[in-house]
Amino acid sequence: MNIASVRRPIIPPTPPRAPDNLSFFGRLAVIRQNMIATWGQRAYEEEIIQGRFFLHKSFILNQPDAIRHVLLSNYENYTRTPAGIRMLRPVLGEGLLLAEGHAWTFQRRTLAPAFTPRATANLVPHMTAVLDETIVKLDARTSAPIDLREVMQRMTLEIAGRTMFSFGMDRHGPTLRNFIMEYGERLGRAYFLDMVLPVSWPTPMDRARARFRTRWTEFVAMLIAERRAAGKKDGAPPRDLFDLMDEARDPETGKGFSDEQLVDEVATMILAGHETTATALFWALYLLALDPETQEEVASETRDQHLDSIADIDRQKFTRAVIDESMRLYPPAFLIARAARDKDNVAGAAVSKGDIIMIAPWLLHRHEKMWDQPNAFIPKRFMSKEQPDRFAYLPFGAGPRVCIGAPFAQAESVLALARLIGAFRVELVEADPVIPYGVVTTQPDHSPMFRITPR
Repeated sequence: MNIASVRRPIIPPTPPRAPDNLSFFGRLAVIRQNMIATWGQRAYEEEIIQGRFFLHKSFILNQPDAIRHVLLSNYENYTRTPAGIRMLRPVLGEGLLLAEGHAWTFQRRTLAPAFTPRATANLVPHMTAVLDETIVKLDARTSAPIDLREVMQRMTLEIAGRTMFSFGMDRHGPTLRNFIMEYGERLGRAYFLDMVLPVSWPTPMDRARARFRTRWTEFVAMLIAERRAAGKKDGAPPRDLFDLMDEARDPETGKGFSDEQLVDEVATMILAGHETTATALFWALYLLALDPETQEEVASETRDQHLDSIADIDRQKFTRAVIDESMRLYPPAFLIARAARDKDNVAGAAVSKGDIIMIAPWLLHRHEKMWDQPNAFIPKRFMSKEQPDRFAYLPFGAGPRVCIGAPFAQAESVLALARLIGAFRVELVEADPVIPYGVVTTQPDHSPMFRITPR
């Protein structure tokens, strides 16, 4: 994809690329620290890279047609890897993200009405209310450096709480954030036994994850009980995602969710919704702080805009392009890993049962044969007539299992970035580079301090 640039674009820092001849055990050692740093130059140049993962072959796919085959044409042949299940099941249970087969079909059909454009439009007032409050709080903190990553985490968690339950997260937010930090720091990392043993064989870390899950599901059930106690007037329209999910029925069977299933669905929506959006917004703010000219273009687009409806959000074309480009450079989900259920042929390569397929948005979005200046921040590439192949840009996945909340996340991200940059000029206080690392999502290696100035 070619794109013309009037000025030299910024190239944000990245971790050094691994040697292409890095040994298997050397790669395993790096994986625990930063999965992104395990890939060498070949992975950014070649369409398919074949290797070995213990007794099975492994494939890195950078070819859109091959990715289309795995994620769409023959998606039922590919399931999550044992390590992926171990990392996610303790926090997401059997919710939509991890469900397979008939359970997944039932959940997807049942949840779909809660995430239509109309349903998202009804939730925008919750978003704008939180943004109004955030801007007021930030306006009182312009005299000192500020950690905008933490602000984005708190803000998106508050939006998640209000859109899900119609109540604020002042009381429960710190507990929820502690759960997330506890899991990400130790339990959410892949250890050697996690990757080599079948899911049915518990690892020492699995026992710790099981103890975490007991506490976590009790906490989510408490949130649900509190929301149910608040009630809903008979005949009133749904006022939040919980109403929509609690009342949802499979259009074919008429069944709804059990209380146990609802706990997993709520956990999935809160975690997948708030953490990935906070990460995307942090990276967008970081890039705009590195690129003041692009930041001013965003501010100019938002000037004199009310920004309180889906129609207003849809008019922010350049701001949307900044979000799209930020998620190209820093895809929240940096890796999609699948294990083959049965033999297959992918782009001429023979795949056997148990082989590992890796589709890495981090690699795909920076592939040197698919993108012009792949490491540069150029939002206007997403405003040109020549758009990337649908299976070359995967910030929300693709195929039947594409993220069901993508329209909600996109609306929230564009609205938040437009409002924040419309209100404040954002600068970095320190010159130290922020290096992305992959642990569950694409996180910064540290939280830089920002300075904000009212416009």
